Amino acid sequence: MIRVVLADDQPLVRSGIAMLLAAEADIEVIGECADGAAAVELARRERPDVVLMDVRMPGVDGVAATRAITAEGAGVRVLVLTTYHVDDAVRAALRAGASGFLLKDAVPDELTMAVRAVAAGEAWLDPAVTRSLLTEFAALGEHRVPTAGELGRLTDRERQVLVQMAYGLSNAEIAARLHIGDATVKTHVGRVLMKLGLRDRAQAVAAAYQGGLMPPPG
Repeated sequence: MIRVVLADDQPLVRSGIAMLLAAEADIEVIGECADGAAAVELARRERPDVVLMDVRMPGVDGVAATRAITAEGAGVRVLVLTTYHVDDAVRAALRAGASGFLLKDAVPDELTMAVRAVAAGEAWLDPAVTRSLLTEFAALGEHRVPTAGELGRLTDRERQVLVQMAYGLSNAEIAARLHIGDATVKTHVGRVLMKLGLRDRAQAVAAAYQGGLMPPPG
């Protein structure tokens, strides 16, 4: 059973999502709240598998709440909810450790798939969002060396994907080696680039060596 906490300041949104998730045999909504501070407290007390986190809430917002939840290292994963495709708050939430990003106008199947993927330790990004993020990476400078703190925000799976990228494997080869889907690999690659502030796979490979994830080449 996947245990979920809902954090959104709009009661109708919360009730709608709760109804959708309650219809799934393997998902249970164990708590609801309207602000980030309450979300942090619920996550600390209940230890859910997933927190569905609205980005914009009064008081402690979703970004600060995400950072607090992921910093505790208790295995609670955050799936960000927003009405916006890509903006500063979404970028900040992903950098703060969110495992995925879902638009509020997503169809019900996307919601349940996203919850299951994040609960299983995978990442989830809407394809349109991924394209937008990758377009932004293309505009980044040539010489970007990730900090130790940025590398530390990678999940275990993201580190695995980064290492496989450094070995020169394609997305399909990484998927086969890690026993995950091609689309999931693409999502992880996008999140690695986003978290480390990198432009492309070549910079990601350099980051893997510079960050000590790989032995020096040669």
